[in-house]
Amino acid sequence: MSDATVADATVSDADARKKLTASGVTLRWWAERIGDKSAIVSDFGTRTFAELEARANQLGRALRRRGLKAGDAIALVCTNRPEFAEVVAAYQRTGLRMTPINWHLTGDEAAYIVADCEAKAIVADTRLAGTALGAVAKAPGVTVKLAVGGDIDGFDAYEEALAAEDSSYIDAPVLGASMLYTSGTTGRPKGVYRPPGSTPSVNIYGYSEAGDDLHLCTGPLYHAAPLSFSLNAPLTYGAGVVLMDKWDPEEALRLIAEHRITHTHMVPTMFHRLLSLPEDVRAKYDLSSLRYVLHGAAPCPVPIKQRLIEWLGPIVWEYYAATEGVGSFVDSKTWLERPGTVGKPADPKTVKIGDDDGNELPRGEIGLVYIKPATAPFQYFKDQTKTASSFRGEYFTLGDVGYMDDDGYVYLTDRTANLIISGGVNIYPAEVDAVLLQHPAVGDAATIGVPNDEWGEEVKAVVELQPEVEATPGLAEELLAFCRERLAHYKCPRTLDFIDELPRQDNGKIYKRLLRDRYRAAAS
Repeated sequence: MSDATVADATVSDADARKKLTASGVTLRWWAERIGDKSAIVSDFGTRTFAELEARANQLGRALRRRGLKAGDAIALVCTNRPEFAEVVAAYQRTGLRMTPINWHLTGDEAAYIVADCEAKAIVADTRLAGTALGAVAKAPGVTVKLAVGGDIDGFDAYEEALAAEDSSYIDAPVLGASMLYTSGTTGRPKGVYRPPGSTPSVNIYGYSEAGDDLHLCTGPLYHAAPLSFSLNAPLTYGAGVVLMDKWDPEEALRLIAEHRITHTHMVPTMFHRLLSLPEDVRAKYDLSSLRYVLHGAAPCPVPIKQRLIEWLGPIVWEYYAATEGVGSFVDSKTWLERPGTVGKPADPKTVKIGDDDGNELPRGEIGLVYIKPATAPFQYFKDQTKTASSFRGEYFTLGDVGYMDDDGYVYLTDRTANLIISGGVNIYPAEVDAVLLQHPAVGDAATIGVPNDEWGEEVKAVVELQPEVEATPGLAEELLAFCRERLAHYKCPRTLDFIDELPRQDNGKIYKRLLRDRYRAAAS
C-alpha cells in the first residue's frame, strides 16, 4: 500500500482515514479496499471505486495543467451522470471551490452565477450546451472549458483532457469546498460559502462500509440535498450510487428492485406520487432490500408519511436542514410516537424558536425556527450585509415557522413567505394542503392567499388532479366540503381551482410564489 494512504503499521485505520479525509481523498481508501465494487451506476455509464478514483486523479491533473490552483473556482453544468461524480472527487482533492449550476436556468441566469462565483473553469454536459454557452458568454473569467458527452462549440473534449493525464495518486492533495447558490426567490441568488472541511460527516444512516450498499439518487445532483445525501455521504462510506436521469415513481421502484437498493433520498411530493401508483403496480416490485428512506426539503403531511411507513416499514428518516445548515433528524419510531415532528436536535442549543429579533419564545409557542451552525458559520459570498441580516447572534433563520414541544422536539408549520393573514388571523397553508392530499382524487395541492378587499387575504386552493380524474364544479364543491369536515372553517379554502400541472421547482417542491404572483396579477 502506498505512503499516500498512511499505511504505516503504527498508524490506525481511523487515523489513516482521518488524514485522507483532511486532504479530500477519502475515495482513495475505498479504491484500495473495494475497488471493483460499483461506485456510480447510470444511464450514461458506470464507474467502479477504482475507476472513479483514477479518473478523479486524471481530471485533477488536467485542471492543474490548465492553470487552476487551490482556491480557484470551477462551475459544473451537468446532468446525473458519472462525470458529475468525477468533478466532485477532483475538486475535493485539488483545493478548488466547486459551484454546480441549476441546468433549468436560462443562459443569462446561469451566466450571473458563473461570473459571481468567479469561476475560472467550467465543465458542461453536451445535453446542456445552450445553458453552458449562455453562461460563458457573460463570464469572461472562464478560461478553461471542458465538454462532457459530446461537442460544445468552443469547449475542449473532457475525455481527451483526461486521456492525456496519469491516473496515479495526485501529488500534494488539498481539500476543496463546494459553494451552492440559493434559489433566489427574492432578488439574485447568493452563494452559500463555508471554508473547506467545515461540514461534519457522520455515518448516521448506517452504511455498511463493505461495498455492498447502494443508494438511489432520485433528484438532480446540483441541489444541496442530493449532492450531500445521495452522492457525498454514500461515497464517503463505501456505498455505491445509482443515478436516476429524471424522476418517475414506477422507475424508482424498478431500480430499487433491480439493484437491491439499500438507501434512497426523496422529497414528500415523491412519496405522494409513489403512494398514488395502483396497488398492483406497487406490488410488482420487491423493495425488501431498502433499509433507509431519507427525506427533507419540505414539510411532509402526516397522513402521507404514515401511509409510507405502513407500506415500507419503519425505515423512514427525516431531517431538517438547508444549504446553510442542519438542524435535526428523526427516525420512524420516534416520529410515529410524535407525528409531525422533524426531530430533536442532538445538541439542545442547535435549534430554538424565536421572534423576529431572535428572542427565544416559550415552548409550544409558534415562531421562527433558528439554527446555530455546528461548525464554521456560512457566509453569503461577497455579501456581508445579507450574511449579517440572516443572523441573530449565533443563530440564523431560513424563514421557517414552527414550535418546540416541552420535550424539545421541533414541529414545522410552514414558511413565513407562505403564511396567509386573513382578518388578522394567521393561517398556515401546509395544514390545508395536507388535508386535500388525503382525498383520492387529488394528485397534488397548493394553498395560497389571494387578495380580499374585506379580509386582506382569503384562502384559495389550487389542485392538480390524479390522472383520469375529470375536473368538474361538482368535484370542486366536494373538495371544499372535504376540507370543512376536517378543518376549522376560517382555515378552509373559500375557492378552489384546478390546474393541469402545478409549477414545481426541480427538486419537486411546489413553487407557490409563482402561483401567488399569477393570482395577484389577475386580481389587479
